[in-house]
Amino acid sequence: MKKLVIPDDEIEWSAIRAQGSGGQNVNKVSTALHLRFDINASSLPDIYKQRLLALNDARISKDGVIVIKAQQYRSQEKNREDGLARLMVLLESVTVEPTIRRATKPTRASQRRRVDGKTKRGEIKSLRGKVGD
Repeated sequence: MKKLVIPDDEIEWSAIRAQGSGGQNVNKVSTALHLRFDINASSLPDIYKQRLLALNDARISKDGVIVIKAQQYRSQEKNREDGLARLMVLLESVTVEPTIRRATKPTRASQRRRVDGKTKRGEIKSLRGKVGD
């Protein structure tokens, strides 16, 4: 896994008020942060950009912008670290090479076990019927 380095000017931050409980602190302090990272305008290699855009992730908009809302902590600094950590996890997930699946055939023994199980099950079901003369 390669180590990704993202320049600070590619990440856009905006402070917003956090949702949920927290009393007066929530009402008057903008501790939550929106992290915005434009995939197409970034300095990432093209293969990583393609993999990111192909992900089915709700945090990636149709325009190719990753939006992460960090509001877990009461301080802006901790929320900034949390948002960056979540972005890095997302970016590092596309650096791993996907393994190519090779089609294989089932073994003869596994085929035999499958058919034997089916015939046994069929016998059990046929014995459930009414008893005739």
